[in-house]
Amino acid sequence: CRDGWVYDSPGTSLVTEFNLVCEDSWKLDLFQSSVNAGFFIGSINIGYIADRFGRRFCLLTTILANVVCGILLVFVPTYLWIVILRFLQGLVSKGCWTAGYILVTEVVGPRYRRTVGILYQTAFSVGLLVFDAVAYAIPHWRWLQLTVTLPSCFFLLYYWCLPESPRWLISQGKNDKAMKIVSDMAKKNRKKMPSHFEDIKLEEEDGGKQSPSLVDLVRTPQMRKNTFILMYNWFTSSVLYQGLIMHMGVAAGNVYLDFLYSALVEFPAAFIIIVTIDRVGRRYPWAMANLVAGAACLVTALIPEDIHWLKVIAACIGRMGITMAFEMVCFVNTELYPTYIRNLGVMVCSSLCDVGGVIVPFIVYRLVEVWHDLPLVVFTVLGLVAGGLVLFLPETKGRVLPETVEDVENFHGHSAPKAKKIYLRVQTPE
Repeated sequence: CRDGWVYDSPGTSLVTEFNLVCEDSWKLDLFQSSVNAGFFIGSINIGYIADRFGRRFCLLTTILANVVCGILLVFVPTYLWIVILRFLQGLVSKGCWTAGYILVTEVVGPRYRRTVGILYQTAFSVGLLVFDAVAYAIPHWRWLQLTVTLPSCFFLLYYWCLPESPRWLISQGKNDKAMKIVSDMAKKNRKKMPSHFEDIKLEEEDGGKQSPSLVDLVRTPQMRKNTFILMYNWFTSSVLYQGLIMHMGVAAGNVYLDFLYSALVEFPAAFIIIVTIDRVGRRYPWAMANLVAGAACLVTALIPEDIHWLKVIAACIGRMGITMAFEMVCFVNTELYPTYIRNLGVMVCSSLCDVGGVIVPFIVYRLVEVWHDLPLVVFTVLGLVAGGLVLFLPETKGRVLPETVEDVENFHGHSAPKAKKIYLRVQTPE
């Protein structure tokens, strides 16, 4: 320690550049916590911006901010500024991802919402594989940071080709703009608009502009129940998803293989969702995914250490189950809130995901000192409770996205949505 440190790992990392070891090892935890803190604060603030000023504005603004912070990270010389910029990246990056997800799911109807939602999330899984390969090829963290940031500049081209969500425009009383976008979509897809297309304008004066409010998320019974169950499932998904990665120890000592296995398990999870979500519905596959994840954690804890290969298989099954649950909570969350607070609802509920991300290292690394598999017992309880709570949510299979709080409260019933909402789905003439 008196003469400095010599590291046997190739390249440079934050640890090796700033010697984050011994009495300074806590600074690495702070570095990671700063990202999750940014996620948490951004969950509420960016969600409000997207519901107040539009999905397109929020998406483009957060992309630009993310690019600027990512490039600055390459050049700042001090640890303090790195932590600050990582916090700012966390503040905008989650909002960027969520605003894009909300936008694409609002543009399509129920028939294609599943496919679009799964493809959007699968792109994240593909990105994990690409990142693993790039990190292996570029072991110097500053060059790696620059390499993964620069491609984001191309997303700024969305300014010229990405329309605003017609659903959001209607919720804000901007029906003319919404109808122009829908007409352009129909023209490019060679479809004809319904003959009663113009009837939507009759409600323009009555509908008015609705402003998002946090109180709306808990004002009515069904909205309140949806919010609390979704918040718990976001929290559980985050704790199990990240906790299993930390605890599984697949191919211990090889960080690239560990990351690779964690990424590969995402694909069968996505395939199972695609096969079941429109055949069986949302609730039962989602509940089963949580139950499987919880049960697999318990089985992993009970398998003796000398049968390591079986523990790995059981842990992988749990990882696949919670991956499904993670994708499902993101997907269903968008279907359980009306348009004018949809983005805010997703961001507020998913903020519990960030809380889980902050505390999961303490759950894993402190409880293993008591018993190596004690974290898995905690994961079991969390997963089983989450699976049971999901069954109290309404089924959204085949339902049009709700536009008002009244639509959400009537989800358990069979009342049809108001006529103006249907026109966003362009119909083909018989």
